[in-house]
Amino acid sequence: MEKEVSYNKQSFKIGNLDKTFYPNADLTKGDVIEYYEKIADTILPYLKNRPLTLQRFPNGIADKNFYQKDKPDYFPDWIESLTTKKQDGDKIEYVLCNNKATLIYLVNQAGIIFHTGLSTQKNLEKPDKIIIDLDPSTTNFETIKTAAKRIKKIIEEKLNATAFVMTTGSRGLHVMLPIKLQANFDEVREFSQNLATYIAKQYPEDLTTAVRKNKRENKLFLDVARNALGQTAVCPYSLRAIKNAPVATPLEWDELAQLESAQKYTVSNIFRRLAQKDDPWAQFSDKAVSFKNLQEKLEKL
Repeated sequence: MEKEVSYNKQSFKIGNLDKTFYPNADLTKGDVIEYYEKIADTILPYLKNRPLTLQRFPNGIADKNFYQKDKPDYFPDWIESLTTKKQDGDKIEYVLCNNKATLIYLVNQAGIIFHTGLSTQKNLEKPDKIIIDLDPSTTNFETIKTAAKRIKKIIEEKLNATAFVMTTGSRGLHVMLPIKLQANFDEVREFSQNLATYIAKQYPEDLTTAVRKNKRENKLFLDVARNALGQTAVCPYSLRAIKNAPVATPLEWDELAQLESAQKYTVSNIFRRLAQKDDPWAQFSDKAVSFKNLQEKLEKL
């Protein structure tokens, strides 16, 4: 099954719409495209001008997948891109998903999961957010929620900044802190490691920064490795490749109390949520704080 579509004055064909992408949820490729069509206005602000890593599933989530960073030669010229150098000196041409046409084109290429960098095209060397990833291997979800609230308390009370939280759509939560464009990735990475160390020391029975799993003693790992150039995090409102088609979902902090799983919001209920509640992260950028002030406050602690 194939048809021609047009977005932003760009026309292209989408095909294999009846191919099964989520066997357990009985969702086809056409259903996935329909999801991204409907969520476009909500997800695009989180994708705009950020280097994109696309996770593609040509035959649906039950089959092989691969990550794509480089823009292929066969992509149309109207899809924007960003060329940058990797640490080894090689160049990489990232896709920029800045409009609905690009979004749907990428989904038609079997792109299901969107991962974005922590900086934008204009200031690629300077991140505008810090992320602490709470993605457990054995810890139960209540422990993750408790950890997220503890991190929030420290960020807000000790650093005088605003913390944001979202489900990953997989197993855990992301806690994020918006920052002003004042520091490069090395500085932000060092700060995030120091912050994680400080937080773990406040709750040594429950939290750890030990990278090696055999050193964690069943404690929850505070993962800050994503705070580096070339690293990515799942984009808010991206689908995940899990049987019920869960969605990475920004939350209000008071919603954690009733949250039983990072997979609560799915393709089947996310639009009901958005009809009842505005995007909790709509003011994310407006809450950015001085990185230098954060450094000074953490050093005093």
